[in-house]
Amino acid sequence: MKRLIPITLMAAGVAAIAALATPAFSQETQNQKEPRDGEFSFEGPFGTYDRAALQRGFQIYKEVCSTCHAMKYIHFRDLGPNGPNGGIGFSDPEVRALASQVQVSDGPNDQGEMFERPGRPSDRFKAPFANDQAARAANNGALPKDLSIIIKGRPHGSNYVYSLLSGYEDAPANVKVPNGLYYNPYFPGGFIAMPPPLSQGAVSFADGTPSSVDQMAHDVVTFLTWASEPDLEQRKSLGLKVMVFLVLLTGLAFAVKRKVWADVH
Repeated sequence: MKRLIPITLMAAGVAAIAALATPAFSQETQNQKEPRDGEFSFEGPFGTYDRAALQRGFQIYKEVCSTCHAMKYIHFRDLGPNGPNGGIGFSDPEVRALASQVQVSDGPNDQGEMFERPGRPSDRFKAPFANDQAARAANNGALPKDLSIIIKGRPHGSNYVYSLLSGYEDAPANVKVPNGLYYNPYFPGGFIAMPPPLSQGAVSFADGTPSSVDQMAHDVVTFLTWASEPDLEQRKSLGLKVMVFLVLLTGLAFAVKRKVWADVH
């Protein structure tokens, strides 16, 4: 009986903590809207990435998101034909041109000093801040998330990030937004430290696609999904081949069974 007392007390303590945490969790999720369906081209068993949307999404990241958010797991070469599944449609000369627009710290040289040089396809995307402390100092204490695998790290992935980016709105009359925060019903709790990153006409697309907030959110999420799952198309293609093989194997096995047992009654 003595051994049961600590276990009982532990169970009671866990139950008490859960009881205290449940109202806060319920209140936070109750005010959060369900993500909208972005109707992305890569959804479904036969979905593929829209290369034009990928390139527009990269442009949005480069011109808007990269001022605060890093993508430290992505190299410039990943964007080209030698990248995963052929990259996002850029040619090798285009990749070299994109990389050369960035100044990268390298070295040491023969004098033992670090130096700046134009980027190369083998370089990773350059982070906007030297370290986390500098990032927090520039963003009122908030640390901007790395976007390399942000889609994989969020429930509802692509649809959630798409809804969040395009879902900023004025708070209801009975809701007071704390100073330094913004109202977004798709964010847990409704208040987010990140200002609305997208605005009408913020980016000009070479293909003439209108740069509405919804369109830009859709395109940049397509790019971020590719960054999180660059092998998505390859996996779907392999899965389809496996399914076809299993169907044929099942048919063959059934035919063999019929042949072997044809004379048995």
